[in-house]
Amino acid sequence: MPTLPSPAKLKSSAQNLLRKPLCKILLLTIFCSFSYFIGSYTNSPYSSISHSTARLEDTNCDFQVKKSSLNTSHKGVQESLNFEPKHALVLPLEDTPESQHLPYPPCPKNYTNYCPCQDHNKERLFSAERRFHKERHCPEKGENLRCLVPKPAGYKRPFSWPMSRDYAWFKNVPFKSLIEYKKTQNWVRLEGARLFFPGGGTSFPQGVKGYIDQLKRVVPLNAGAIRTVLDVGCGVASFGASLMDYDILTVSIAPRDVHEAQVQFALERGVPALLGVLSTYRLPFPSRCFDMIHCSRCLVQWTDYGGLYLMEIDRLLRPGGYWVLSGPPIGWKISYKGWERKASDLEMEQKKLEDLARRLCWKKIRESGPIAVWQKPTNHLHCASKLKTWKAPKFCVDDYPDHGWYMKMEACITPLPKVEHIRHTSGGSLEKWPKRLKTVPPRIRSATIEGITTKTFDEDNQLWKRRVSYYGSVLKYLNRGRYRNIMDMNSGLGGFAAALSQYPVWVMNVVPYHAKNNTLGIVYERGLVGTYMNWCEPFSTYPRTYDLIHADGLFSMYMDKCEILDILFEMYRILRPEGAIIIRDHVDVIVKITKVTDRMKWNSKISHNEISSFHPEKILFIDNSQQ
Repeated sequence: MPTLPSPAKLKSSAQNLLRKPLCKILLLTIFCSFSYFIGSYTNSPYSSISHSTARLEDTNCDFQVKKSSLNTSHKGVQESLNFEPKHALVLPLEDTPESQHLPYPPCPKNYTNYCPCQDHNKERLFSAERRFHKERHCPEKGENLRCLVPKPAGYKRPFSWPMSRDYAWFKNVPFKSLIEYKKTQNWVRLEGARLFFPGGGTSFPQGVKGYIDQLKRVVPLNAGAIRTVLDVGCGVASFGASLMDYDILTVSIAPRDVHEAQVQFALERGVPALLGVLSTYRLPFPSRCFDMIHCSRCLVQWTDYGGLYLMEIDRLLRPGGYWVLSGPPIGWKISYKGWERKASDLEMEQKKLEDLARRLCWKKIRESGPIAVWQKPTNHLHCASKLKTWKAPKFCVDDYPDHGWYMKMEACITPLPKVEHIRHTSGGSLEKWPKRLKTVPPRIRSATIEGITTKTFDEDNQLWKRRVSYYGSVLKYLNRGRYRNIMDMNSGLGGFAAALSQYPVWVMNVVPYHAKNNTLGIVYERGLVGTYMNWCEPFSTYPRTYDLIHADGLFSMYMDKCEILDILFEMYRILRPEGAIIIRDHVDVIVKITKVTDRMKWNSKISHNEISSFHPEKILFIDNSQQ
């Protein structure tokens, strides 16, 4: 009978086996393989709860969202990943456990056209002196709207550009006051379910084309020298719409007044516009930003308050820029009876206007029929010597001519940058459009802003080319004419807008009040347009006025300044129902934002950025084109 080995011998044999290298390797391999399979199972998509919008794809992958039109041309789809258990950054988005998954409620129907900072119901609380009640008066902290602004009954997607220049759906902007009040002046007509804009205006009832034909005999509209224009008291923006034939970009401004929805009509047509008024504060633009400023019977009291408003126009005009005025008192000899004004009063008004323009050192180019044109000097060398002998106005001592956010206007002349020769242009000359877009702006060449150089400008252009190319692969309608009105909430040097210049779009470049650098002057020197803004407050526009909103690093900027929830509600207010949003930010911020966008019933998707799947910056795409 065989004898079993003793326990001591077994132990000795096992020890001998473990001393052999091959056995050690075999045991280590078995252990690692077992650990890998356990880890793969616990981290698989089937072993955890997936968030519908917290999925990440590589830039070579596509994603499929229910009811979404996101591009599906890329291959290699990755399963959903959930970041929430791995990140614990606290953001100012508080909610109760019971309500954090419920959809946000719609606002009452009377909020369909709600403009929080230009609320008619609050105007009576403020003085009408100098039209202060028409300035921005925003809700106090805690008064912000926390509901979803509804679209009007029968709302339809606006006409695509260029058809939108002439037509809009009446139910999108259901206001009849302009149709009836301005009937004889051909501002707008109702034709069945559509609004038609024949191109009329108070100063050009027979059409804006003839008006512009007359203007271009004096001002070089088709030479590329004029690119950025401000239209004060814009009506339905027929002037700005017509200038697009000359590749001129016009910002139209008007207050919310008895001519209901002027700015809303303009934006519905696909023309840049803002709610704004010459009252107490500077307009929200930098100095030396417009090649031409136009007023067609805009009812501004140019010579009152020490010439304050015309001096604000002077601040905004570029050296060598043009001011165009039509309507009272220009042409008073012919029109005083139709205006029901005394000829003597109008004559005196024009003399005061001419004198003020002379003291601003402007040169009157021509007055013909209903139009008068002045030109600002290219520098202040001659003007400085003249002002020493004249009474007022004097040069401003303010060191911040570019500041335009809640900065009170002063009755003084904004000095131009110094030059050495009378033939030099203050601040540097600009290239003609379109070369202007890619040329290094004078404010960069002169090192006005610390840290922004020619090199950083060129690098920024290349960066945004790559980014916009990627955006186009995700939002398939970006290059198909679906988006016309675009907003960049944190525009920097305007690289995003410049990269979109190949498409039939315009971009409202917003430089936040809290941004590290004030770059809006650079944006305008590129031939682009924009405005200043504090995103803790609502924007000066009507609901449903932008097709695409872009926000790069904006929420990280405002995290410790105000509730980012309110910023998202404001984005909902101004975005068109079938619009899109692109948000670039840190992954912690993005994941937190998706909790809000889900409750807004937006189709959203998170993607890696163009650099790497390991980079902490991610992109949130919201595409509602199929809603």
